[in-house]
Amino acid sequence: MTGRRYALARTLALGLTALFGCTSWGPVVTSARDRAVLGRPGAVNVLALGDSVPAGTACGCVPFPGLYARRLAGNAHTINLARPGIVSADVLAQAGDPADRPAIRSASVIVIMIGANDLAAVFDADGDAAAYRRAAGTVETNVAAALERIRAVRRPSVPVLVVGYWNVVEDGDAAQQDYSADDTARAAVITGYTNDALRAAAAAGAATFVPTLTAFKGADGTADPTRLLADDGDHPNAEGHATIAAALYAARTAVAP
Repeated sequence: MTGRRYALARTLALGLTALFGCTSWGPVVTSARDRAVLGRPGAVNVLALGDSVPAGTACGCVPFPGLYARRLAGNAHTINLARPGIVSADVLAQAGDPADRPAIRSASVIVIMIGANDLAAVFDADGDAAAYRRAAGTVETNVAAALERIRAVRRPSVPVLVVGYWNVVEDGDAAQQDYSADDTARAAVITGYTNDALRAAAAAGAATFVPTLTAFKGADGTADPTRLLADDGDHPNAEGHATIAAALYAARTAVAP
């Protein structure tokens, strides 16, 4: 997720990823040896795809895919392929990458959270409603296509969870400082577009859409989520990640080892 600092943050994040690999924290396994471990019979393996939120940016904590895996089984493994700054087209490419097929094939459950950066770029460019709808349409198309690629590789019984956003840009105290009232209103609109796109893609791809708006901002979507956010207002803190993991666990606990 990004705010007004989208272009610089995305460039920096992608550069760091190229140098050091995944920047997330917690029980993440990405080596060839660890990927082989994920294929053993009876293992519970959680695969995460997406942007800086599932990657754990700005938290210094175990991100929600790892927390969710712990809820499923004490010895569950996580492959976290989420990357800061990426967009839905990047996840589509990952879903079709032969190097990632073993992780998809061995997964007991797959978690996808992507789309915020697609819409945040339009927000930063002060786009109009038509531009927001086009960007949301791109998210829906790419995520639906990624789910189709995943279906071609994974076992039919393996659930796929598509996670929605409470906000695709800053929120809480940080947003109060950085955004005008018009910016805040636009942020709510584009978050709605993003979640609608993800919900539609999930329905088309036989996946489960898991919203986070109510968990972060209450039933009416207006509560202050600051206590669940890192200082940048853009990413969850440890409590926020725990909240997302709980939402995932409540949505679907059955996995296919």
